[in-house]
Amino acid sequence: MRTPFGVTPDGTPVELFTLGNTEGMQLSVMSYGGAIVSLRVPDRDGNLDDIVLGFDSLDAYIRHSHYFGAIVGRYANRIGRGRLQLDGSRYQLPINDEPHHLHGGVRGFDRVAWQCEPFRDGRGEGLALRHSSPDGDQGYPGTLNVEVRYLLHEGNELQVDYLAATDKPTPVNLTQHSYFNLAGAGRGDILDHQLTINADAYTPVDCTLIPTGKTVPVAGTPFDFRTPVAIGARIGDPDPQLEYARGYDHNFVLRGEAPAPTHAARVMEPATGRSLDVFTTEPGLQLYSGNQLEGVVGRGGRRYGRHSGFCLETQHFPDSPNQPVFPSTILRPGANYQSRTVFAFGGVFP
Repeated sequence: MRTPFGVTPDGTPVELFTLGNTEGMQLSVMSYGGAIVSLRVPDRDGNLDDIVLGFDSLDAYIRHSHYFGAIVGRYANRIGRGRLQLDGSRYQLPINDEPHHLHGGVRGFDRVAWQCEPFRDGRGEGLALRHSSPDGDQGYPGTLNVEVRYLLHEGNELQVDYLAATDKPTPVNLTQHSYFNLAGAGRGDILDHQLTINADAYTPVDCTLIPTGKTVPVAGTPFDFRTPVAIGARIGDPDPQLEYARGYDHNFVLRGEAPAPTHAARVMEPATGRSLDVFTTEPGLQLYSGNQLEGVVGRGGRRYGRHSGFCLETQHFPDSPNQPVFPSTILRPGANYQSRTVFAFGGVFP
């Protein structure tokens, strides 16, 4: 289903696309930012509820800067001081998260209208979104042509494919920035959600949330989610890393990057029985515990609070262009950027 969702300040019409499956799961995506506006998922008893945070109107998405549900790029996460050196040339990117560059800049991919085309295949209903980012856009070199494909499987899986090509070397790091609350959006915080992350190490940050360049074992720290732990169990521990971010806002080093998606994380919500498993081809996973949501009024007038949602952003590592020991994020002409993440939802947690 395709319906109007408003008009941007520059007069660009925005549309809302709604996909569904026979299990009753329903996904709504708008062309502005390619954002997931709604994701209705059954619980253990088959009851549907919206499990992503969001707003009722396009105007609210434009006014707020929380990246609710958006496609994030050209570079997801932070680049230190907005400084980029590539093949002997220096580039200065916009500073929009003082003192750093965050999620592609002032007008990243979350702030543009994507070209959208619904499709269907043997696995379910989908939506292909395309955008061309010109040379110099937000300070980045090269024209980058991007396609993101959402596919809602019959088995209650949401597959997200990212593809990109460039005509000049440029850093690329794309992700999906939905805030989840498996109890239902606006129904309290996510601190009781049980989280598992398949990572033996994480990348600590300095007081401005830029990685130090080290990878540190999670063993014996509040970042050890190798077995199920409530997100809130250690979030208040007197650990400098948690104090810097007012909670979790850290990249985890997954156990393996592979051509096919491998299991990265699992979240279970005890009251509803909903579960979320994340599979990805990416080497990293950013856990964000919704540390800055105080006072945000979301869909249906529900007031969100701190920790009202969590993000699991599959990605390459933050600040990789300035961290030579991290996996490279540089895409060169003739090469294709390809990444896949699958969000698999269940309702059988006892």
